[in-house]
Amino acid sequence: MRLTLRISLCKLCGPLCLCGEISSKDIYHRDTEDHRGNTEKTKLFIFTTLTLLVLAVAAQGQVRITIDHNDNKTANAEFKFQRVPSPARNDAAAKAILTLVDAEADGNSSDIGVLTDGLLPDAEDQPRRNFFLNTGTGGGRLRMDLGSVIAIAQINSYSWHSNSRGPQVYRVWASDGADPNFNAEPKGTMDPAKFGWKSIAIVDTRTDEEDGGQYGVSITDASGSLGKFRYLLFDLYPVEVADNSGNTFYSEIDVVAKK
Repeated sequence: MRLTLRISLCKLCGPLCLCGEISSKDIYHRDTEDHRGNTEKTKLFIFTTLTLLVLAVAAQGQVRITIDHNDNKTANAEFKFQRVPSPARNDAAAKAILTLVDAEADGNSSDIGVLTDGLLPDAEDQPRRNFFLNTGTGGGRLRMDLGSVIAIAQINSYSWHSNSRGPQVYRVWASDGADPNFNAEPKGTMDPAKFGWKSIAIVDTRTDEEDGGQYGVSITDASGSLGKFRYLLFDLYPVEVADNSGNTFYSEIDVVAKK
């Protein structure tokens, strides 16, 4: 997946607009060739410095989102994919404590613990072997407490349904809980970024093709670690709103610690 980094250099530079304009209200212009030459050199120097800074920041943290899909014909009980690892039973999430935050499970869904028990559905439509939010709701939040701060290498999620409830759409946040303003259970109307949470990735596996089947998602970082965290917060969104049954059948969520 290609990541695009968009930074407005104009906002960073103040009166010196590196897009080709200079603010006349902030800089006194002398109509001489020497001044024009010096100004151009200054612009080039700032542009070069900021470019190197952006590249350095990008190199330090490049989150990669790998998405894999088995259609209804190739779906299998082992959740084997070409690019995403199969679910594990002994990952760091196996003993995590899961909490619904401003969310409601569907009456036909399994208990939330099904997401970390290592037991997978063996058919395409097994409500009691998956977790999904209540019919007609617009999503919700799920918090995972790993028990202690660990270096996370991967966050992997899996889902399976024969129709539109197969794809995954969510945003994952992380925190070590050390921020003085940390809120462990930010409601849906609260911005987690203001309460000690860091945005890790936005996942959307939907395509214009058939939605049914198995989906595997693996979130990693080029450095080998997504960071050191204790808590993960999943913002779960409905796949579609054309009908009330738009919430994904999540089969498993794995967290792999960095070795």
